[in-house]
Amino acid sequence: MSEGPEPDEARRRYEFRKTLEKLEAKQGSGTELITIYIPPDKQIHDVTAQLRDEFGQCSNIKSKQTRTNVQSAISSILSRLRYYKRPPDHGLAVFCGTILVGGDRTDLECTIIEPPEPLNLYMYRCSSQFELEPLREMLEEKAVYGLLVLDRREAYWGFLRGNRIEPVGGANSTVPGKQRKGGQSSARFQRLREIAINEFYTKIGERSSAVFLAEKDFFNRFKGVLIGGPSPTKEEFEAGVYLHHEIQKRIIGLFDVAYTNESGLAELVDSAQDALKGMEVVKEKQVMTRFLKELVKDNGLASYGEENVRKNLELGSVEVLLLSASLRKSRLKVRCQGCGNIRDFTVTMEPGKTARDIDPGICSKCAMPMFLEEETDIIEEMTSIADQSNARVDLISDDFEEGAVLKNAFGGVAAILRYRTGF
Repeated sequence: MSEGPEPDEARRRYEFRKTLEKLEAKQGSGTELITIYIPPDKQIHDVTAQLRDEFGQCSNIKSKQTRTNVQSAISSILSRLRYYKRPPDHGLAVFCGTILVGGDRTDLECTIIEPPEPLNLYMYRCSSQFELEPLREMLEEKAVYGLLVLDRREAYWGFLRGNRIEPVGGANSTVPGKQRKGGQSSARFQRLREIAINEFYTKIGERSSAVFLAEKDFFNRFKGVLIGGPSPTKEEFEAGVYLHHEIQKRIIGLFDVAYTNESGLAELVDSAQDALKGMEVVKEKQVMTRFLKELVKDNGLASYGEENVRKNLELGSVEVLLLSASLRKSRLKVRCQGCGNIRDFTVTMEPGKTARDIDPGICSKCAMPMFLEEETDIIEEMTSIADQSNARVDLISDDFEEGAVLKNAFGGVAAILRYRTGF
C-alpha cells in the first residue's frame, strides 16, 4: 500500500500546481510565448544551438512586434541557460515571452521549472499560450482505486484518485421483488428472479470492468477495487466472478454500506479506511474528524478563521495547522508614500490577477497614497509562521466532504491547538 505524501511533498505539490495555474493564465498577443522542455539526457549546448538558429529564423516573421518579442524571449532564455552546464536530474521546463498584463501593457517574463518527475521529451514551441500538458500529467495521481457499490436494485462505480472520489456511472435493475405475482408457481418465480439477478450482476461486471480497464496505464496505476453493499449481495457478486479476471484478482475487500447510488462511493471509502490506511484521503479525513470533534467540545482545542488562527500561531499554541489546498489568497504589505505607515491585509487572488491589480488605498494617518511593498502567498506565509513553533501543517483537499467543510464553513483556515487560548 503506498503511503500518502509527507508534509514537505504536499507543499511542493501545492507550489507546483500554483505555478502551473499562474502560467496557464498568461496570454501573449501572438505566437510569441516560448515553451521549451529539456529532458535530463539532453545537452544544453544542443538547445542553445537551436535557439540561436531560431533567433536567425525570426527575420522571416512579418510582424515587427512579434519578431521583436520572440527575439527578446530567445535572448532571455539564452542568458539563463548559460548558468546550466547540464540539465538537472529531472530536466528543465522553460516558459518565456511577452505577457499581456492589462490594457496595452506587456511585460517580458521568464519562468524556469525543475519538474517533480523526469521529463521524457524535448520540445520547442511558440504559441499564444504556454504548453503545460506534460507538466499537468505529473499532477495526476499515480495510485488509483476502483469503487463499486451495489445491491439487487442498483449499482454505481467510480474511482478514488488520491483524495478525490470520481463518480463515473451506474445502473438500475429489473429484478422483481421477493413477493411473486399471482398465476406463478413459487419455484418458477424464484428461477426467474435468479435469472434476473444473474443478468444484472453480469451487466454490472461488464460495465464497471470496462471503465476500470480503460484507466490509463492500468497495470501500473490501478491498485485494486473496493466493493460495497449489503450482505449477501456483495458476497454473491464476488463469488460469481462477474468482473474481468484482471479486476477480479485485484479485489481488496468487501465492505458494508447503506447506499448503493453515487453517495455510496464516499461511504465505501469511509468504511474501507483500514484497508486504505496510509492513503492521503484517509489521513486528511482523520485529521478533519479530530478537528470537528474538538470544535463541538465545551473546552475543545479548535480554532478557525484566518484572524484567530494567525493569533494562535503567533502564540505558538497551534499543534496542527489545517489549510485548504484550494486557497488562492495573498498577504499584502503596503506602505504609505508620505509617513511610511505599514498595513498588512489579505486578498483573494482571482485567476489571471496579480497583486499589481489590487488598489492599496490611502493611508489612514496622513491620507497619502499607499504602495505595494510585498506580496506573499497566504499558505506560504502561514506555513512559515507554523514552522517557527514546530506546528504540523496539513494541506486539505476540498474533494471530499470534510475538506469542503473546511473551505466553505471555516474559510479554508483552521487549527488544532496544544492548549486553550482566547482565540
